[in-house]
Amino acid sequence: MIERKTYLDKLSAWKDEKVIKVITGIRRCGKSTLLKQMQERLIKEGVTEDQIISINFEDLENEALLDYKALYTSIQKRLCLNRMTYIFLDEIQRVKAFEKVVDSLYLKDNVDIYMTGSNAYLLSSDLATLLTGRYVEISLLPLSFKEVVEEQEPENLDQAFLNYMRNGGFPYLATVNKTSEKAPDYLEGILNTVVVKDIEERQNQRNDGGDRRKTTDAALLLTIARYLASVVGSPVSAKKVTDTLISSGRKISPNTVSDYMEALSEAFIFYKADRFDVVGKQLLKVNAKWYLVDLGLRTVMLPRKNYDLGFSIENIVYLELLRRRYRVYIGKLGNTEIDFVAQKQDIITYIQVTANMTAEETFNREMKPLQNIQDNYEKIVLTLDRFTPGNYNGIKVVNVIDWLLEESNAYA
Repeated sequence: MIERKTYLDKLSAWKDEKVIKVITGIRRCGKSTLLKQMQERLIKEGVTEDQIISINFEDLENEALLDYKALYTSIQKRLCLNRMTYIFLDEIQRVKAFEKVVDSLYLKDNVDIYMTGSNAYLLSSDLATLLTGRYVEISLLPLSFKEVVEEQEPENLDQAFLNYMRNGGFPYLATVNKTSEKAPDYLEGILNTVVVKDIEERQNQRNDGGDRRKTTDAALLLTIARYLASVVGSPVSAKKVTDTLISSGRKISPNTVSDYMEALSEAFIFYKADRFDVVGKQLLKVNAKWYLVDLGLRTVMLPRKNYDLGFSIENIVYLELLRRRYRVYIGKLGNTEIDFVAQKQDIITYIQVTANMTAEETFNREMKPLQNIQDNYEKIVLTLDRFTPGNYNGIKVVNVIDWLLEESNAYA
């Protein structure tokens, strides 16, 4: 197992605190492994095995516990008297009305709860209301480029980066042959599982809640996903997606498209980055950008072709900023755009991303928006070329591979 030390340290920092630790993320990104690693760390720290209750709700052995009353009864019987009990609930969203179990356990003394889910619907509606102020969410992403390099120890970093753009960072693929022909089949399995299982599950939960909608059209969902994957790095809206589908002969409403885009976001396939007015310091409601959770999925979504290298790098940078716990927006400055406005607490970093800065026209185009910003926050251009890095009147140009690997930007 690849140790996800950063995330593990986050969990450990909340150990024994009176908050529920909720780990969310797309399937196969390592949530179950992270729970196991946390349990191993607890045992090394002196916690006994009888103090740990671990239940994976995708294991057929635990099918009887999908009933929330049976689950609560089972856990209650195993609680340790006058000692802390650590409860790990993996893929908890499969238990209907699980929030009742979690809330009841939370009220007890000497209980520390950890749970995972593969859909953001886990933290919406009833649960969010019931547990307001009682939980902390840890968003787990596939492996970063730095994690992949540390695992594989490649001789050629440029080739490793090319492989990372093609195959992505799902943990299993990082442990097998770097050029494995099995990668597309594995990635397609993840995509189909998320679309068919997680999104259908989400829709069923909504239906049970009184929101009567038609059964999810998996083919339409994949069509929308493929379109979003093809326009990564470009502004997009539900109306634009709808118009594209209608022009290809499909009858569909903007409301349906919007709902399916939300479903893809809630299943952690895509992440939405809103636009931010740099001068007015306010969010804008139109023309957000959508980024894939892992570029490997684009390999199986779209026909083989030469993807735009700049947008691929932009996607990787966006996810890396999320890993480093930034709030990330698309910057608008007059008629120009800044790829990312990254905010952590009250500190802002402006970032441009481009494949190559060696052409004078490209250099000036990428620099101009940053030069027009009137504040003194850090401004960076990330590029794949190794000829232009340096400091240009306070604007840093940095090689993107070096930036992804540098220790100083570790996940504070």
